Amino acid sequence: MQIPDVQTQFGAAVQRVRMPKQVADSGGAGDAVERGMKHLLSLQAADGYWWGELEADTTLESDHILLHCVLEDRENEKVRKLANYIRRKQTADGGWNIYPGGPSELNTSVKAYFALKLAGDSASAPHMETARKKIRELGGLEATNSYVRFYLAMVGAVAWDMVPAIPPELMLLPNWFFVNLYDMSSWTRAIVVPLTIIYARKPGWRIPEDARVDELFADEKNKTKAFAWERKVFSWRNLFLAIDRVLKVHEELPWKPFRQWALAQAERWLFEHIERCEGLATIYPAMANSVYAMLAMGYPAGDPLIARELGWISGYEIEEEETLRMQPCISPVWDTAIAMVSLEEAGLQPSHPALRSAAQWLLDHQILGPGDWQVKNKDAAPGGWAFEFRNDFYPDVDDTAFVLMALQDVAHAEPECYAQAARRGLAWLLSMQNRDGGWGAFDRDNDHVLLTQIPFADHNAMIDPSSADVTARSIECLGKFGWTATDPAIRRAVLYLEREQTEEGAWYGRWGSNYVYGTSGVLRAAETLGLAESKESRRGAEWLRSVQNEDGGFGETCASYDDPSLKGKGESTPSQTAWGLIGLLATESPDDPAVQRAVTWLVEHQNDDGSWDEDAFTGTGFPRVFYLKYHLYRNSFPLYALARYRNLTKTHPTKRPVLQFNPSEFKHRNGQRG
Repeated sequence: MQIPDVQTQFGAAVQRVRMPKQVADSGGAGDAVERGMKHLLSLQAADGYWWGELEADTTLESDHILLHCVLEDRENEKVRKLANYIRRKQTADGGWNIYPGGPSELNTSVKAYFALKLAGDSASAPHMETARKKIRELGGLEATNSYVRFYLAMVGAVAWDMVPAIPPELMLLPNWFFVNLYDMSSWTRAIVVPLTIIYARKPGWRIPEDARVDELFADEKNKTKAFAWERKVFSWRNLFLAIDRVLKVHEELPWKPFRQWALAQAERWLFEHIERCEGLATIYPAMANSVYAMLAMGYPAGDPLIARELGWISGYEIEEEETLRMQPCISPVWDTAIAMVSLEEAGLQPSHPALRSAAQWLLDHQILGPGDWQVKNKDAAPGGWAFEFRNDFYPDVDDTAFVLMALQDVAHAEPECYAQAARRGLAWLLSMQNRDGGWGAFDRDNDHVLLTQIPFADHNAMIDPSSADVTARSIECLGKFGWTATDPAIRRAVLYLEREQTEEGAWYGRWGSNYVYGTSGVLRAAETLGLAESKESRRGAEWLRSVQNEDGGFGETCASYDDPSLKGKGESTPSQTAWGLIGLLATESPDDPAVQRAVTWLVEHQNDDGSWDEDAFTGTGFPRVFYLKYHLYRNSFPLYALARYRNLTKTHPTKRPVLQFNPSEFKHRNGQRG
């Protein structure tokens, strides 16, 4: 049946009716599901949530050594263990990479080298000599990004003229101005506000003379390489570089008329945001910066606020006998929602105690207070979920959508409480839709591309625009709750996804590596909305088929963010094979050869205890800059994919969701734009 008025969206959308077939249970998928379900249930915490490690590169271990040194705690045993971990991650060519198997990366390598010097390693040690050589080959200290140079300047390792100006007067710019705090992404905002305080106060912290890193310059005569002008007569970069120079001149003036007012605003913002979260923005860089800022303001290291921030930071540590590693943040809400959806697909009963306790835990963590998102979304009421245990200022769209889908199939002991929470969550989700039809992660219409030209925007994450993966999750969620392809919000989102599809048929994955992740999510959403037979969906499925590895699995290296020719290429991994299989099952029959091969790969690579092994980083923090390994991905997503396959191969009654709503009751509420 053709859906009226949707011909331009994903082609002529046809409600797909798929007749279940009795196909071979390839490689024992049913048994694999049962084992996987038992293993995942065994990982549930007593309070009802799931929480897996979130692993990153050595940047955070390096930063943590610096934090200990600023706190005059250089002899702490933790510093020795952090240094051990960094040494073990050094690559054969002397540098450090940002994902396993990747090339050495300059910023990570400079931070590692500096941290090891702080920990006492001699510059003449063989591993330091090879590191120094590699760093120079990569461009040297002068080619590092702003934040590396800021931390070095903060302790006197380089001069402040190597750092872009980040003055606290930034806090005074009104929200309508073409550059302002709330046009920056939420994570940049939380990182930068403390830096404005540090930049203004320029604390006199000093490192031991033998820990300086002057030897890392590739060209001693060009230490300000990062501020080189473009050859164009006019460019936005040149304009911002000119502004940067004016700001630095202003910094040298004895009289700064707005400085104290600006610092007061920055300090107030900092303390307000610390109050309602477990560490500023619950991300390590912002939390460490908040400690530095308070120290720069004159607070002693033993101050209760600093002690509280340090306490939250210590919760990110994973200490072993000889090493200590740091998590960039923690993901209990996200891990719990994914685990629940996987277990529900695997057949766990809606009234099962594990699901009920997890659902109650999630309901208790719904955010009902104000946050930064309200600056651009003034009319909406709160109702979202954050990624972490408590991060009240920063609920996000992706978590909220996944949580709502997880809660939908649970038989709640108090159904009316759940219904109210779901209404609030759905209304908030709808209100966060961007003007281009898509959804970003933390803010609405956070897409001011001009800001990416600011000198301190070189971490490749200055803004938070719409992305295909978050948009797909949002409309999948809405589709499960009763929205159809004809709803105005869905139609705008589908048009956005149509524009975002690549020539090959894939979709970019902003928060997961990479095109396999993005394409899988879009196809899953298309299936939910009855758009699985559209020409765009067919192209997406054909692209997945074209990148399936010979062994039947799917894999994609993080290098595809730098080199698009590597789309969908990489060694097979459990999480990416699961994503590929989920995408194929949205459009293909379970007996399709590509489906069967992916199922076989997952079954054959399952461990006896029901788990899967995965070394690759398949999560994304900032594309091209920072990648992640979610330790539960390798178990939750394969379980879901195999369960989905199993359910489509047998005749079974259609699962009725516990709760659905009439979308019409959400019209014109909470700032929703039709």
